[in-house]
Amino acid sequence: MGKKANIVVGLDLGTTKTCVIVGEVKEQGIDIVGVGTQPSEGILKGVVVNIDSTVEAIRGAVEEARKMSGCDIRSVCVGVGGNHIRSQDSLGIVAVKGREVSEDDVQRAVEASRAIPLSKDSEILHTLPQSFVVDQQDGIRDPVGMAGVRLEAKVHIVTGVTTRIQNVVKSVNRVGLDVDEVVLGQLGAAEAVLGADEKELGVALVDIGGGTTDVAVFAEGSVRRTVVIPVGGQYLTSDISQILRTPPAEAERIKIHFGCVHMPLIPKDDVIEVPSVGGREPREVSRQILVRIMESRMEEILGFALQEIAKSGLEDSLTAGVVLTGGTAMTPGVCEMAEQIFNMPVRIGTPVGVGGLTDVVNDPSYATGVGLVLYGARNFAFNPRGGGFLSRAWTDLKNWFLEFF
Repeated sequence: MGKKANIVVGLDLGTTKTCVIVGEVKEQGIDIVGVGTQPSEGILKGVVVNIDSTVEAIRGAVEEARKMSGCDIRSVCVGVGGNHIRSQDSLGIVAVKGREVSEDDVQRAVEASRAIPLSKDSEILHTLPQSFVVDQQDGIRDPVGMAGVRLEAKVHIVTGVTTRIQNVVKSVNRVGLDVDEVVLGQLGAAEAVLGADEKELGVALVDIGGGTTDVAVFAEGSVRRTVVIPVGGQYLTSDISQILRTPPAEAERIKIHFGCVHMPLIPKDDVIEVPSVGGREPREVSRQILVRIMESRMEEILGFALQEIAKSGLEDSLTAGVVLTGGTAMTPGVCEMAEQIFNMPVRIGTPVGVGGLTDVVNDPSYATGVGLVLYGARNFAFNPRGGGFLSRAWTDLKNWFLEFF
């Protein structure tokens, strides 16, 4: 993966930002040693729409990270998203060989669960075990060694459109890099911001990016639902631009510097200067008008997230509440609004569990990039050179056992 054999690199292709994170795997943990970011111009709602622009953004971010880390970056663990992502639960059933469950039996059961109807243009991204059943005994996490004749694997399967995944891989390859793993974005973010206790108790991750909002629901230590909602922080910018009649670049600046989605945080007499279009003079606008604009859209985004959480059937049993992450999660007042909408505890998730440049990556917008490094590092003990995304099912299974046993 670089000059050093213990380097893992995460590539987060966001709608607004392309981010490269370089991690060094050590005995005591992972140190972040390099970070590179570039504006994204070839990504729309998490999907590559212009390969040339995407390639240039990746190249710039990689070069920046390479200079900071001093590492020769050769391959990456890349995150994917977009509304082409689909997920479903599945069940794999096999007969146990030898009347005692072996690792081979587990692997065969998980592989059997992958026999689901797929459209010609789709492929399986992840096969994530939830639990196992041995001779009708349910709720088993590690069936290896148990006596039985029938093994069932309950899994969560994530699929994506092959061509859209290939466009991501092609963009990375054109920069001269190999792809070690293709990972669903919110699973990467979950690695960085969620604790094992939260996943066990029940938690919903809501990653609010620029073009999409990614949701992942965990319970009893495993993934129960994943979904990508095609609405994100760019919609707030668009609303500001249209309603206040200001250029998009100025709307983004206003959102970042003056934005808020909780009216009680804003004094009534606060005003902001809003640049006009067509050479007109700037205007002064009450900051509370800005808040009203942003509140409306953020309520919609969080409302969509709540609907998806409810579809998991776990809305009333998420003891650990909701964790918000992603760049838009930094908007002042979003936590207060989310607690009202979700009616459960809410916190902002920033990357944890890493050393090195923690002052740089201690930000929700870096959650996916750091998480991709952590995801790749968990595979490091099995295959330091990276196994490619064709072996993902067995890799996911080994990761599942690593995390809980």
